[in-house]
Order: sequence, then structure tokens, then C-alpha cells
Amino acid sequence: MTEWLVALAGSALALGTPLLFAALGELVSERAGVLNIGVEGLMLTGAFAGFLACWGTGSPLVGMIAAAGAAMLLGALLAGWVVGLDADQVVAGAALNLLALGVTGVAYRAVFGVTGAALTVPTFEPIALGGDAWWLAPLRQPAPVWAGLALVPLAWLVLARTRLGLALRAVGEAPEAAASLGIRVDAVRVGALLVAALLAGIGGGYLSLAYSNTFVEGMSAGRGFIALAIVVFGRWRPLGILGGALLFGAASAAQFHLQAAGMAVSYHLLLMLPYVLTLAVLAIATGTAAAPAALGRRRRG
Repeated sequence: MTEWLVALAGSALALGTPLLFAALGELVSERAGVLNIGVEGLMLTGAFAGFLACWGTGSPLVGMIAAAGAAMLLGALLAGWVVGLDADQVVAGAALNLLALGVTGVAYRAVFGVTGAALTVPTFEPIALGGDAWWLAPLRQPAPVWAGLALVPLAWLVLARTRLGLALRAVGEAPEAAASLGIRVDAVRVGALLVAALLAGIGGGYLSLAYSNTFVEGMSAGRGFIALAIVVFGRWRPLGILGGALLFGAASAAQFHLQAAGMAVSYHLLLMLPYVLTLAVLAIATGTAAAPAALGRRRRG
């Protein structure tokens, strides 16, 4: 039983990492008052761009840089819609998701054709920690996992203890008052969206360059929407988001470990677990959590 729990912890950390990246990025954009529904499309774009660059160069690091860069380009497009043109944030984000799904599918078939066989690329190797001790196995994770964990205190420090974080929170709570104090609201929101896109792209790149070694169409599989729920679950705080990412990671990992343990539970029920948990979190947390006051509000609407 103990070994089973240790294995589950390792899988929860591995599966929670892309959610952690995406949710921390979403935290930044939401604290600036922008609801980024397009995080799913940004993750998918990152997964494809990272896979494509790694396939061409053989370097997962180059792939991860490409994943972040491609997602930031798409994030700049989203920023133009919701900040520059003051478009409805939900509609623009949904459109971005559809655009990413279509473009990545078409681009994949244009580059690789319809082979029917999964193409593979090199991945980030786990960092060896703790020798052969089985109980330290959850710590043997690739570098992006540790980078994601390091972002949690960094995000808290920036949001809570810096002038930049103060400006970000002011824009998300009262943009008119922030503007009267000389804060460039649009510039802060564009910057927040670019950071959100960068982190979502890294989360997507993790899927194709660390968690797996391939790309399949739609491989983000709703993780962007789960990241949205994690931000609510974590009450817009980095530490709460870390807890949410690990919880959802454990829920995703449970389906594999329960089957491996031979438990007589329907595969389809286990597959539903993360998504049912998402609905439960939204149903419970949305009534009690306090979102930024200007979240999702159009400035000229």
C-alpha cells in the first residue's frame, strides 16, 4: 500500500505539472482582470510547436522554447482582441481554442501526413535524486517539474511584494482607479496575457516533451479548462493553485494506478474522475471564492 501511494504521488506530480504552469499563467491574467478562456488552445499550440521544433532539432529544450514562443504569438493575438479591440473575453477565448484546434490539426497533417503511426521525439530525462531509494521515486522528475514548483514562490513574491504585483492587482480590482493613478491599464493587461500564454505554452510543451514523447491532435484534452477551475479552487493564490494542481494530478493519475492495482472499477468512470472533480470544484468554490472585481469586465462595454 505504501509503495502504491508513493507511485501515486510521483504520478500526481508529473500529471499536475502542466496544470500548474497553465493555472499560474491564468492566475496572472485573472489578477489583471482578464479571463483567458483560450488557455486550452494555448496549451495545444505549445504542445504542437514544441513537438515540431524538437522533431526538427532533436533538442527538447529548443522544443520548449518554441512551445513558449508559439503560445506567446497566439497570446498576442488574444491580447489584440480583448485589450486592443475590447472584445468579449469569453467569445474571444473560445474562438482562440477553436483556432488552435484547427490549425494544429491541419499543420500536423501537412508536415507529417496521415501515417497512422505515432512519431516520437527525445524528451527531458528525469533528474536522478536519492539513489535507488524507492520512497524518493516521486522526486525523480524532469527539469520542467522543478521549474514549475519554483514558480509558485516566485509568483507569490511578485504578486504580493512588488510594485508590479500591486499594479497588476489594482488593474484587476479597479481599472479606472488604477488609470487615475497613472497605471497603464492596457499595457499591464497585455503583459499579463503574454505571461499567461508563455506559461500555458510551457504547460503544453511539457505534454509532448516530458510527459510523453509524441503529439496527437487534441492532446491537451481539456487541461486548459481544468486549469481555469484550479485558479478558482486555489482562490487566486499561488499556494492554493499548487494544491489544486496536485489534487487534479492525483485524480488523473488514480485512473492508471487503480487499474494497475486490479480494482474492479469501470475504466470510463475513472476516466471521468478529473472532469467530475472540475465540476464539483466549480459548483462549490464559485459561491464562496472572491474573484478580482473587474474580472471579465469590458472597459468600454
